[in-house]
Amino acid sequence: MLFADVATVSSEVATTRSRREKARKLAAVLEAVDPSDLPVVVSYLTGSLPQGRIGIGYATLTAVAAAAVAAPRLGVGDVDVALTAIASTTGPGSGRRRAEILTQLMGAATEREQGFLRDLLSGGLRQGALEGLMVDAIAVAFDVDGDRVRRASMLSGDLPGVAVAAALGGDAQLDAFRLRVFGPILPMLASTSGSPAAAIESLGPSIVEWKLDGARLQVHLDHGVVRAFTRSLREVTGELADVCESVRSVDTPTIVLDTEVVALGSDGRPLPFQETMKRFGGTHPGDQDSGRGLSLFAFDCLHLDGNDLIDLPLGERLAVWSPVVPADLQVPRLVTDDAGEATRFYEAAVAAGHEGVVVKALDSTYRAGRRGSEWLKIKPAHTLDLVVLAVEWGSGRRRGLLSNLHLGAYDRDRDRFVMLGKTFKGLTDEMLAWQTERFLELETHRDGHVVHVRPEQVVEVAFDGVQTSHRYPGGVALRFARVKGYREDKAAVDADTIETVRAIRDAGRTG
Repeated sequence: MLFADVATVSSEVATTRSRREKARKLAAVLEAVDPSDLPVVVSYLTGSLPQGRIGIGYATLTAVAAAAVAAPRLGVGDVDVALTAIASTTGPGSGRRRAEILTQLMGAATEREQGFLRDLLSGGLRQGALEGLMVDAIAVAFDVDGDRVRRASMLSGDLPGVAVAAALGGDAQLDAFRLRVFGPILPMLASTSGSPAAAIESLGPSIVEWKLDGARLQVHLDHGVVRAFTRSLREVTGELADVCESVRSVDTPTIVLDTEVVALGSDGRPLPFQETMKRFGGTHPGDQDSGRGLSLFAFDCLHLDGNDLIDLPLGERLAVWSPVVPADLQVPRLVTDDAGEATRFYEAAVAAGHEGVVVKALDSTYRAGRRGSEWLKIKPAHTLDLVVLAVEWGSGRRRGLLSNLHLGAYDRDRDRFVMLGKTFKGLTDEMLAWQTERFLELETHRDGHVVHVRPEQVVEVAFDGVQTSHRYPGGVALRFARVKGYREDKAAVDADTIETVRAIRDAGRTG
């Protein structure tokens, strides 16, 4: 397939509003792709590279200058070969050699292909073909069930591979995907509710659990071997030796647990999140104290002794796994349909120093990688996990440092991040130094004193309320936003959506 066909459909999808029409346009391209090129095409149209990071930054992209060709001649395979060559170039002079290969590639591309390549390599691709939409397109292209595609992708973490399976084997091959021990899957996420009573009213009989301000961890045990993965599927087994050792006390040969790890003080109360992350090892890898002093709390189970549990209702999952996991490794919980009982449990959790509670419908199945209405989190303080879209150079004492953050939430309807406001409050000198280095790595372009960045870094923001605003495209703005800390354990897909922000605004109107 010509690379121009991929660039063209990307451009068309970006200007199409209807989700169904977006999926139809993508499906038409997928149908025409040779199976050998299909994984690469799916990767490109979901804004990713099969090679991952390839060592091409903003400076290199802006420095490369090559005249565009008039007629397309690049194949998808040609581009993949060039990007693989760039990714594999290392050692002295590698930067110059990568730039040379990129210049040759750009010189063989049309103007539209060049633009698509720049967006793809900078992480700025916003054509609407995110994974959820690509799932729909695969279903249409190969006449398979969309839920089967979604489930296979969830279990494998490999949407390009799932597309090949759908193309070659249809529904039957999709059904062959199973959860693999030591093959982590994305976590199920919770939406926001205003109160325990409102959550119970919405969900009915539920499990109410303490909401811990820690780091999400998926732990796999297989006959004494333990491996641990973050919510972004990064393996951290070597950084959490003590935590992994505690899982060996589970009385079963094979289990996959969804857990939270948190640093507790001598009084049993949680320490600040930053302390958890410091001990977690992500901040100081190799530190002798990495992983020490962390407590693990399991709250769900995805697999037990050869049986996947994700399709079972939550109540049935709990009945299966809780007897085999020591009580001190389980998060405190309550099963109830009584709003008053749920509220008292919530108040006790907050009094113990925790963030609040999560209320989960007893009949909810495990929907990996998705934020649905079956799990609802309730916290007394307003906080959101948002994505940094741009940063402004500071002035005065902060001159030479990137300071004021442009905060964004994901808008599903527009398929892009929309700005909610700015803040420079809550930033320590250490955080200013760190974020200056971090955001220069993520830089895509500049507009005066504003440095625009790839929407990848998640920041936890506290605020006093949400108000309607015509200044920002989402129609809402945060009041008195201030930074609580950076969430290095979360990816942009884990951040809160504009729908959540609007729900907080609407709850304030009626509360």
